[in-house]
Amino acid sequence: MPDLQVSERLINFLMFLPIFLLSISVHEYSHAFFANKYGDDTAKKLGRLTLNPFKHIDLVGSVIMPLAAFASGFALIGWAKPVPVDRKNFSNPLKDDAIVSFAGPLSNFILSALLFVLFIISANIFGEQNSIISSLLWYGVFLNVFLFAFNLLPIPPLDGSHILFDLFPNKLTAKYLNLGLYGSLLLLVFIYSPLWGFFMEIVNFILQLFLKIGGYV
Repeated sequence: MPDLQVSERLINFLMFLPIFLLSISVHEYSHAFFANKYGDDTAKKLGRLTLNPFKHIDLVGSVIMPLAAFASGFALIGWAKPVPVDRKNFSNPLKDDAIVSFAGPLSNFILSALLFVLFIISANIFGEQNSIISSLLWYGVFLNVFLFAFNLLPIPPLDGSHILFDLFPNKLTAKYLNLGLYGSLLLLVFIYSPLWGFFMEIVNFILQLFLKIGGYV
């Protein structure tokens, strides 16, 4: 019987996938939780007030993008299906929507901190250089710091664009918030522009702060 050989990259992909699904599910659940808390039960009625990743999967962001990342050898990144929010159900639409919008990125930052604590514990037990568990946890830290910073970018349809409108509500920011497909194209231009390098420097700066706090720098 021939030996079955499975690539190390495939094994890593399958191991990292649960962290990825957990991260995007926590993000969307946080939006749904705070929306429901402030009076909008739209997401709850649609079954989105859950940590079940299958309720949040987006065909492109949760399936095609991770597979493309795996095929290209890039880090496993992507996104979930956005939680529907109806700001008309809020008693204070601007303030409540800003809180709901910020809840997703904030949940990723909190999750990154929790995973970093687990990373320190794992590294002390197994050694950060030799442990698959440590590598898995560090990927979780990176991914959630990335999601925290990325979703705060003030580019539609990211959470940052909603926060921008909630802080500065006027005709210009309203039109900007509703760019639709043009917003996604603007985001794509940003990703392939020199500004992306500056953005990743911010992500790396936050990661370095984590490492400094943990005594690794």
